[in-house]
Amino acid sequence: MITGMNHTGFVVRDLDASVHFYRDIVGLEIVRTMEREGAPISQVIGYENTHLKGTILSTGDGHSLELIQYINPAASERPTDERNVLGASHLAFNVDDIEKTFERLVSNGARRLNPPATMQPGRKACYMQDPDGNWIELIEASE
Repeated sequence: MITGMNHTGFVVRDLDASVHFYRDIVGLEIVRTMEREGAPISQVIGYENTHLKGTILSTGDGHSLELIQYINPAASERPTDERNVLGASHLAFNVDDIEKTFERLVSNGARRLNPPATMQPGRKACYMQDPDGNWIELIEASE
């Protein structure tokens, strides 16, 4: 039986650059870093001779973001940036000022889709991509 949610994982091109974005721009804190290679991680991931580096970050609310850079096999480019393809995913953040957060992230490397929109009274949301194309949603709920 599932007992809770653990983390969300994003594959990134450059772990240091992505840690900078999520720690210094988004505001998450590093929980731990790791480097894994050999038979156990190869079995979990399903590639022979897997070698990866990763960093776990969090806001401290119990859910975390795992950033993974594949050393072997190297990551390949995403075939599409469309949001409606099977397997597409996103990570949503609660924010207190969506316009300010949106502009800060975009001015620091995030790719905008559309500006924040009012979904219903007291609730605004928007989608954007991190520098590697992973989808992020911002949600401001005042009620």
